Amino acid sequence: MLHDKKVAVVLPAYNAEKTLRQTYDEIPKDIVDDIILTDDASSDATVRLARELGIHTLRHDRNRGYGGNQKTCYQAALARGADIVIMLHPDYQYTPKLVTAMASMIASTEYDVVLASRILGKGALAGGMPLYKYVANRVLTCVENWLVGQKLSEYHTGYRAWSRDALARLPLLRCSDDFVFDNQMLVQAIGQGLKIGEISCPTKYFPEASSINLRRSVVYGLGVLRTALAFRLHRMAVVASPLFAPADHGRLSAGGPG
Repeated sequence: MLHDKKVAVVLPAYNAEKTLRQTYDEIPKDIVDDIILTDDASSDATVRLARELGIHTLRHDRNRGYGGNQKTCYQAALARGADIVIMLHPDYQYTPKLVTAMASMIASTEYDVVLASRILGKGALAGGMPLYKYVANRVLTCVENWLVGQKLSEYHTGYRAWSRDALARLPLLRCSDDFVFDNQMLVQAIGQGLKIGEISCPTKYFPEASSINLRRSVVYGLGVLRTALAFRLHRMAVVASPLFAPADHGRLSAGGPG
């Protein structure tokens, strides 16, 4: 618990057997009440290891994609009564040691969303981020900031904290099941006026860390630009987008503990 709020860490996993234990060991158990892993039909022993570690483990019977995995993670966290949810990749690319700081920012009620930014400071290139990915990150972020009217340092981190209210009110079921899910979810949060904070985060690139290839990166980049442009046109009342329409449907169920 943190300020009487239940803290959950969700781990969207795919073939994470080699890095899961190291990630799990560094999650601060003194404030984290629940750890939830959703396995997206991995071909390795991710599920077996997760259960050995005592992690609440869910498994998709088929691969549903990165976004589909997160939807299951967030739904489970809400159903199990989480007040603060931190999404952490189990590939050990991001340090779990920042969970306490990120959860504290949400618990303060000053923020609804907290992003662990690789760009604040000099951690990205120092941690081995490929130069083309760094340049693409900066260019996409600049364009997105202009289109959506924000001043974030990056939109593409895979390490995020959310309040329960934020997760319950965003129409996440309308978002993609692919990698652009993260970006669509964040732009939805901007559209709903949620308070977004950032914290500097070191990152590590190594063979076992998950990463999309150049072709998927290009597809992702185009999806990011489409999302930001759709938001701008929707806000200008030029072209309505279902992603940003009033959230009367498409929300996850915010049921009680289960």
